[in-house]
Amino acid sequence: MEEKANAGAGTLTAEASTAFGGVAAGGLLCLLSMSSIQFGAALSSSAITTYGPAGASWLRLAFAAIILAVVVRPRIVSYNRAQWTSALVLGATTVLMTMSFFAAIERIPLGLAVAIDFLGPLSVATIGYGLSRRLVWPLIAALGVLALAHDGDGWVGDVAGILFALGAGTGWAIYIVLTKKIGASFKGLEGLSMSLVVAALVATPFGFVGAVPKLDAYGLIEMAGLAVLVPLLPYTLELIALRRMPTASFGILMSLEPAIAAIAGFVILVQPMTLLQMAGTALVVAASAGATFSARQ
Repeated sequence: MEEKANAGAGTLTAEASTAFGGVAAGGLLCLLSMSSIQFGAALSSSAITTYGPAGASWLRLAFAAIILAVVVRPRIVSYNRAQWTSALVLGATTVLMTMSFFAAIERIPLGLAVAIDFLGPLSVATIGYGLSRRLVWPLIAALGVLALAHDGDGWVGDVAGILFALGAGTGWAIYIVLTKKIGASFKGLEGLSMSLVVAALVATPFGFVGAVPKLDAYGLIEMAGLAVLVPLLPYTLELIALRRMPTASFGILMSLEPAIAAIAGFVILVQPMTLLQMAGTALVVAASAGATFSARQ
């Protein structure tokens, strides 16, 4: 009996160790995904300066669409009207979100832009559960944004940058809702692939003229790399991470994204933060984590 008990305990310990290892690996993948997104955004600064927000957005979307289409090989002729409609709407939303975000980080610090951007999905996650005490989380995040917008001497950025960031947050909120629908109507990554193809086509009138005349061999390599950093690599990493850890844990970890954006802004763009702005970042992270955790109650 004692041997069986010891064997059973050993099995449970092994299972717990495996589960913990899976969660730890998933957590690492989440951190890599967020780092890819935010450092990719910071590294896009030179491309935005060269091609403009519209041109840089178009190039990134075009390269991402081409790369993913080669890998996934979507069956374009087999899709029905509902699938095409969802791909068109999601693609147009992706353009709105990407161009607005690039226009925002051209004008305001990356940490502030991402914090404002986070208000979109945070509001969706909160309002989705009705008017309740969970509404405190967007309010806390808004206070964090106000703290981030002040550097101790005055307000940072400009009105246009903040409006663009709000537009990106609105696009992100819509994107989340649409992604759930498109994921159910397409197989595998076909929905993402088609939405990126649509996004690249929709962005062409806005970005083609400003980007192509300035594009050289280095620019081609740079934009292809940025397309891998965002969105191809993060999406893949998140997909694998979700298979290794609970959704709630995944959501709470992803709440660290504004903090990683602040680090990327400091390291790549030399955008230092005051203590007040660090506190603002902490408020946004806490609000996002709190909203995710309370949604599981």
